[in-house]
Amino acid sequence: MERMQRQGWFLVLLGLIGLALVGCSSGAKKYKSAKLDPFAGKGSPYYKGKGQLPEGGGKYHVGKPYQVAGRWFTPKAQPNYDKTGMASWYGEAFHARKTSNGEWFDMNDLTAAHPTLPLPSYAKVTNLDNGREVVVRINDRGPFVGTRIIDLSKRTSDALGFRHKGKTEVRVQWIANAPLNDKSYKHLAMMNRAMADGSGIRQLAALSKKGAPSTMTAEAAPMPPAAEQASAQTVAYKAPEIAPQQQASSTSAPAGFVVHVATFANRSNADAAYEQLSANMDLQMFQFQGDDGPLYRLQTRAVGSEDEAARQLYAVQDAGFTGAKIRRVRVQQVAAKIAG
Repeated sequence: MERMQRQGWFLVLLGLIGLALVGCSSGAKKYKSAKLDPFAGKGSPYYKGKGQLPEGGGKYHVGKPYQVAGRWFTPKAQPNYDKTGMASWYGEAFHARKTSNGEWFDMNDLTAAHPTLPLPSYAKVTNLDNGREVVVRINDRGPFVGTRIIDLSKRTSDALGFRHKGKTEVRVQWIANAPLNDKSYKHLAMMNRAMADGSGIRQLAALSKKGAPSTMTAEAAPMPPAAEQASAQTVAYKAPEIAPQQQASSTSAPAGFVVHVATFANRSNADAAYEQLSANMDLQMFQFQGDDGPLYRLQTRAVGSEDEAARQLYAVQDAGFTGAKIRRVRVQQVAAKIAG
């Protein structure tokens, strides 16, 4: 009899643990809200269409304060949101169900759930365990377990390299509101390419506000550094306000390290960044042709050691270009004069 009682308590305990570990919307039935249920989850509608799930859509949504499992959450605009905490992920149990702002959750997309940020939003998520980072589209509410600050889709957890661990410590930085209609998530893909190319939060926020995704793709799809510098379309130059124009000539240097500051679609913004940083470091700018016009990549000149490049990186990041990165390159470039 005593053994049966122990087994019974063990099963009850397992049930409680299972409830506690449910990710995105485990507390949906306990919320207090006037009219709108802000949660997706196992009780939300399934997608009844055929083929690939629609991407984007839904509606802009912030919502009123709500309570889950005894905790109150206050959704609001948070333009300076930058927090560190634990992230988890959710997948099959919520796949093809409606999210909190009326989109359809696809575990194979780079999306996320957040308790209070506006929907849909873009945020940069960095896995502090391995340094991987990704831009996600926040279109859902959650998580409501412990002190977790964000719930990521299955694909996002793979991109950040922690799915098999279940959770990891991350840094979440809000970028901007995301467009409602983003067919095939081309705009989201563009944001990720821009981030991978070195764009910081401010540059990503500016990109997110520009036109249709098709007009933006080129800005975020530069070639890899080695291929870019060997390309006939790549032109290296110093801004005419800083150095005199010169006739084309070939130069080369051994392998080294550069700090990639950012890539700009606007020449004036590129020159402004050059002016801001050039007093303290030796810079170079590359012009290369995108689908919709010239793009301008700003980086430091190559140095021989990674330690020296790291010192430059910290100076660049302190100046506000938080997406700057160190890259190993073999410098082979063509200097040419460029109109001012």
